[in-house]
Amino acid sequence: MSERNQLEQLKTSAFDRRFSLAKASFLAGTRWATANASSLFGDQSSREQKRKQALSQQAQYLVDEIGKLKGSVVKIGQMMALYGEHFLPDEITQALMTLNDSTVALSWQSIEPYIKQQLGDKFHELNIEQQPLGTASLAQVHRAVRKSDGKVLVLKVQYPGVAEAIDSDMNLFRSMMKLTRAVPQTREFDDWYEEVRQMMHREVDYAIEATTTKRFAEYLADDPRYIVPTIIDEYCTDRILCMTFEHGVPIHSPAILKLSQQRRDALGEAALNIPLKEIFEWGEMQTDPNFGNYLVRLGNGQDVLDQIVLLDFGAIRQFDDHLLAMAHRLIYAGYLHSMDRMLDAMDGYNFFDDMPRSIRPDMAKVFLLTTEAFSCPENNPDMPVGIMDEQYRYDWLASNLHDRIIKHAGQSMASRYFSVPPKEFMFISRKFIGAYTFMTVINAKTNVRKMVEPYFP
Repeated sequence: MSERNQLEQLKTSAFDRRFSLAKASFLAGTRWATANASSLFGDQSSREQKRKQALSQQAQYLVDEIGKLKGSVVKIGQMMALYGEHFLPDEITQALMTLNDSTVALSWQSIEPYIKQQLGDKFHELNIEQQPLGTASLAQVHRAVRKSDGKVLVLKVQYPGVAEAIDSDMNLFRSMMKLTRAVPQTREFDDWYEEVRQMMHREVDYAIEATTTKRFAEYLADDPRYIVPTIIDEYCTDRILCMTFEHGVPIHSPAILKLSQQRRDALGEAALNIPLKEIFEWGEMQTDPNFGNYLVRLGNGQDVLDQIVLLDFGAIRQFDDHLLAMAHRLIYAGYLHSMDRMLDAMDGYNFFDDMPRSIRPDMAKVFLLTTEAFSCPENNPDMPVGIMDEQYRYDWLASNLHDRIIKHAGQSMASRYFSVPPKEFMFISRKFIGAYTFMTVINAKTNVRKMVEPYFP
């Protein structure tokens, strides 16, 4: 990471952040207006192309400015990117998707005094690398070596002032949304927005994340397919989370695609096994399946397993028994590929109960498509030919499932009945889509039916 891509100082005061957002919004809005005016000339096709190009460029400008602010305002943008298809133009959604990669690091000269202040005398027990391993919206990660024994650690350093700026950031972003009318002001959006606010406060509470990391490590302690970093309490503070360094390659690494089909299938099963356990056994879910939160530690293809390294447990969401029971019924209905079962599974949940009866079959069809991999050719006549073999292994890459879901959901009557899905479904679907994408990226073929059968009567 070059020094040119680093910040010397964060804008942490409410005035600085409010002024930066207002300035960026004003400039972006002015440029959009100018671009729209210039696109009045020419034929319809060229006008539309110019409009889209200008919208994309100015959206990227706004995203770049947001990325410099760090904090919850960036995380909100990332959430908007994930669910933007419900209420934002494609150009804005695509620009927001770059926020994960566009966040810049805080320079060592700026962050070193902060780390010293947090660690006190323990700072001198570590050799900390000045260049961060990675950056995110709320923190950046530095590798360190403990001088006493050479143990390699990582320090997740929360940016100064971002925890205190969460509520003001949320209010600023909400005001910006209202002014631009970028999203509908509905009850569903209000509920979702409040959920994001609460999630932001949980994510900056490193005591909670440390406890959660330890709990998930216990959940997976006897499963050799996973690695969860060990929390090193002596170097943890309110604003620093310290854990063991765990090596691995990114999900997109060419090394993974070079693995045999059998090894990629096993990794795919391991990826999907996590959300299934979260829904059917643990009752809580890590709801941020960003690929940056995962690594793969490659084995040797014989006696050493390939393993998934789980790096981040800040976005944990716990679900009540009522929601979990309904989720179980929905998945079981998908396993049976039964429209009647799916409609019955929706009963008793406020969101579905408040929906007109005429809309429910459309929603049920979306759920049946979403759970296509849980069904089989014998009970699902709508399954495309050739994407599930005789061993019931589902071909995720060939299925094109994600695009088919988006297309079907967009065409359904249900999509016109509500604009923002209930927050619970947004987080659960986010995790499953993450697992689906994981399997698609590594070109895995998995027998999902075999994985869920133990949970059914």
